[in-house]
Amino acid sequence: MKFAYRFSNLLGTVYRCGNLNFTHDGNSVISPVGNRVTVFDLKNNRSNTLPLATKYNIKCVGLSPDGRLAIIVDEGGAALLVSLVCRSVLHHFHFKGSVHSVSFSPDGRKFVVTKGNIAQMYHAPGKKREFNAFVLDKTYFGPYDETTCIDWTDDSKCFVVGSKDMSTWVFGAERWDNLIYYALSGHKDAIVACFFESNSLDLYSLSQDGALCVWQCDTPPEGLRLKAPRGWKADILQREKEEEEEDEEEGDRETTIRGKTTPAEQERVGKVKYSRLAKYFLNKEGDFNNLTSAAYHKKTHLLVTGFASGIFHLHELPEFNLIHSLSISDQRVASIAINSSGDWIAFGCSGMGQLLVWEWQSESYVLKQQGHFNSMVALAYSPDGQYIVTGGDDGKVKVWNTLSGFCFVTLTEHSSGVTGVTFTTTGHVIVTSSLDGTVRAFDLHRYRNFRTFTSPRPTQFSCVAVDSSGEIVSAGAQDSFEIFVWSMQTGRLLDVLSGHEGPVSGLCFNPMKSILASASWDKTVRLWDMFDSWRTKETLTLTSDALAVTFRPDGAELAVATLNSQITFWDPENAVQVGSIEGRHDLKTGRKELDKITAKHSAKGKAFTTLCYSADGQSILAGGMSKFVCLYHVREQILVKRFELSCNLSLDAMEEFLNRRKMTEFGNLALIDEDAGEENGAAVPLPGVRKGDMSSRHFKPEIRVTSLRFSPTGRCWAATSTEGLLIFSLDAQMLFDPFELDTSVTPGRIREALRQREFTRAILMAFRLNEKKLAQEALEAVPQNEIEVVSTSLPELYVVKVLEFLAASFEESRHLEFYLIWTQKLLMSHGQRLKSRAGQLLPVVQFLQKGLQRHLDDVSKLCDWNRFNIQYVLAVSKQRGMKRTLEPVDTEEDSDASDEDSLHLLRAAGEEEEEEMLI
Repeated sequence: MKFAYRFSNLLGTVYRCGNLNFTHDGNSVISPVGNRVTVFDLKNNRSNTLPLATKYNIKCVGLSPDGRLAIIVDEGGAALLVSLVCRSVLHHFHFKGSVHSVSFSPDGRKFVVTKGNIAQMYHAPGKKREFNAFVLDKTYFGPYDETTCIDWTDDSKCFVVGSKDMSTWVFGAERWDNLIYYALSGHKDAIVACFFESNSLDLYSLSQDGALCVWQCDTPPEGLRLKAPRGWKADILQREKEEEEEDEEEGDRETTIRGKTTPAEQERVGKVKYSRLAKYFLNKEGDFNNLTSAAYHKKTHLLVTGFASGIFHLHELPEFNLIHSLSISDQRVASIAINSSGDWIAFGCSGMGQLLVWEWQSESYVLKQQGHFNSMVALAYSPDGQYIVTGGDDGKVKVWNTLSGFCFVTLTEHSSGVTGVTFTTTGHVIVTSSLDGTVRAFDLHRYRNFRTFTSPRPTQFSCVAVDSSGEIVSAGAQDSFEIFVWSMQTGRLLDVLSGHEGPVSGLCFNPMKSILASASWDKTVRLWDMFDSWRTKETLTLTSDALAVTFRPDGAELAVATLNSQITFWDPENAVQVGSIEGRHDLKTGRKELDKITAKHSAKGKAFTTLCYSADGQSILAGGMSKFVCLYHVREQILVKRFELSCNLSLDAMEEFLNRRKMTEFGNLALIDEDAGEENGAAVPLPGVRKGDMSSRHFKPEIRVTSLRFSPTGRCWAATSTEGLLIFSLDAQMLFDPFELDTSVTPGRIREALRQREFTRAILMAFRLNEKKLAQEALEAVPQNEIEVVSTSLPELYVVKVLEFLAASFEESRHLEFYLIWTQKLLMSHGQRLKSRAGQLLPVVQFLQKGLQRHLDDVSKLCDWNRFNIQYVLAVSKQRGMKRTLEPVDTEEDSDASDEDSLHLLRAAGEEEEEEMLI
């Protein structure tokens, strides 16, 4: 399964729209990201995107009380029942309309969906075996406008629904005699949120104008009575009672009327009544700062409200005491969630794509993540594969950790869109180019911009490249058609390479030589010799405009993507074309909403805009203005696999056929533009506008792939697209992929060989079966003093597989020294023979380097801390010893005391060291 890459993670986008949820234990946040869902583990500092996707952007997510199931509903009303334990889809369902919110009952038996002006209650799936997972129980009518929010009582007997018609409705989950429904009015704007008090029918309702109403109920939850059955059910119950009471006296049967109450009893039994205790106002800034979201924690009585201006308030109810009033940004707070303990509050800002988790008691951030405001343009892997750097149209450069999925540094020095990013070979420096006319170098140790390269005349740079030594930086201009070359050490401009007659679209250095390849719209690719007077070595003439250029990792081949959807391969030494791939039919672009032609015809004008060789140089990835990424075999020049990056129909250029239902006699319905202020209640910047913003417009971003890169380890590849930074990996799935398997290889025979201490045979059989657990068992069964003997007896073909397994084990296992001994013995005994396969072995070595570098970073900090502590203790003891020599010691007690002090310091340092190691 060499090309079995599967979706692994989504970085670069942390929140788009929908509601946030905390998991049952309160340690993770579930955030909708477009048509996918990401789980942010706050305790272990990890983020992981579930391998599932809906057809449209996710509108709401409902989480079961035990945290095992989730119902994900998109904008079209299609729902997925997802198991969060096995991370898979259990059931598909369609609610036949736009759903606003979903909420499970606290006992987990039912869930309510608000759709249109009705609320529907379903039996919760998973409690019993049934053919249909979603069974409709009741449909509740009452509101005249769209329903907006739901909340349940703690005993799951009632639920409350808010509506845009300014009313709040309390419904009974069962057929209660004294509560069927109850309508509460008193607001002057749409209801945003409503919450029940803990173990009570008292509730709070909040409207969009910032009004909070406190409602008191005269009946406790225990006072709700089930309604007596009628019709055939009552007849059956009546018959059963008569059969049970046949043995009683005849007189008693004549004087009692079964199943009915006397009129006096009916008068004594009252209906549930609500009364408004108080009304408060949260909004102090006028009409243009609407309340957009709210959350309430019943145990701590904490109310959190968010507004369109980015301000949020914390109040204690029912006294309405203000605890905090802070601002996140100038964008609206789209969603708020509180974890089970009430310590952490999650905020989602859809305008900025920002996700915050705030600990309100200590007033500190637990999580603060934000993606690129506009689309990503470029990406680059670090040489060891641990980090990914991305650049966006918003002028920001972000560095992401591939293991945790979090962004740990954002560089904001550029004042315009970033067009290219790259690492130096050491991995400690990032070089970026921008449309603001600068090329900047950033230091990853201090996170600062230490070099800024500029041109004599202002120009916009479209691409950047750094040579293998890290000494020469070059950037191509898109307006002056020139290539600028600088020195990394001095920052001085070395030369300006002229010759292109069109914008420079791509630059790439030969990894083995100081040869620079530049692609341009003038239908040429020029090869420049950096050591020979900066002259043009060769000019490769193309049939169309060049859009991208890249060298093979060994530098012996050059690939160029052109405007006519072709990929041509060249021998850079002899300037001879060695092959070409026609990719017009493989790109498969979709049609836009306003296109009047089919997707097949619109694909004629599309081409590949980014290329990347695999780590071994045998394959090449290509992407462009399409949702597909194509993987080609270079030597055979055939399509090996096509990866679909997105199935989100909320993006443009995703449809394949023309939708006739959207065509009217006046034109396409997509031309009818709605302003953004109607739905989300955003602030109004234009004067004279009463509601909404007439200058704002809705638009559907077009799906496209802007950059592709293979990881140096060869185990995964990344793509920057409209949805974010997508990572596809070989390690994301369980596959049975044996190697030279026959009937003699079984788990039983492997364990039998281990019992007979035939370690080499057991290891060979384990790697032929290719089961990770068995391979780990076979390797760890070898005694430490026999590792050298076993490693020398392994065939060369299996040495590479054992090294791959060791590289993967470094990321998970704690047996660091044991696996290091295995790695050292394998490389020492087989190093000479493996030199002939250096090209194929390079990704494995880089995979090993990635794991070792991560451990080196962790252990080196601990060792440095211990070393500095010991040096400090020795310096203190030496200083005290000098004092003792200068001052005469009268008694032995003073010297003993000073020795005890130094011993006490050493012991304290040792205890701190043990604590640090435990942490």
